[in-house]
Amino acid sequence: MAEIAYVRGDATAPHGKGVKVIAHVCNDLGGWGKGFVLAVSRRWPGPEAEYRRWHRGRAGNDFGLGAVQFVRVGTYVWVANMIGQRGTRTGSKGVPVRYEAIDRALDTVGAEALRLGASVHMPRIGCGLAGGTWSRVEPLIAGRLTARGVEVTVYDHDG
Repeated sequence: MAEIAYVRGDATAPHGKGVKVIAHVCNDLGGWGKGFVLAVSRRWPGPEAEYRRWHRGRAGNDFGLGAVQFVRVGTYVWVANMIGQRGTRTGSKGVPVRYEAIDRALDTVGAEALRLGASVHMPRIGCGLAGGTWSRVEPLIAGRLTARGVEVTVYDHDG
């Protein structure tokens, strides 16, 4: 079983050789404008454009909690837009993070990473604006990715 590697740095500039999937959590409202997605958009316009197109066409596609959209941004780099939060604000129903949706999305990411022979790179998904806790997310990553032999690097951003 692989282990999660923790490094300081920018998940949009993943370390290592070979094919890489950058996984991050998106909301189910079609909103893209705060948090890690801003770093993604600064580096590549494709993931945001594809996410917005996916949301607009949601009546006829799989857009929703637990779904994943893979966007190729380079010869060896993909971005996985994972729908893992309900809305964008903490309210009467609690924080936006939906652990079950992240778990389902990570299962899909794991299968695709194995198909591509890729490693997976991410910030501490679901723990920023989504309001989740790493103690709940880390076991999902271990179960869906590292237990299957997928190498995972988690980036803690400086600043």
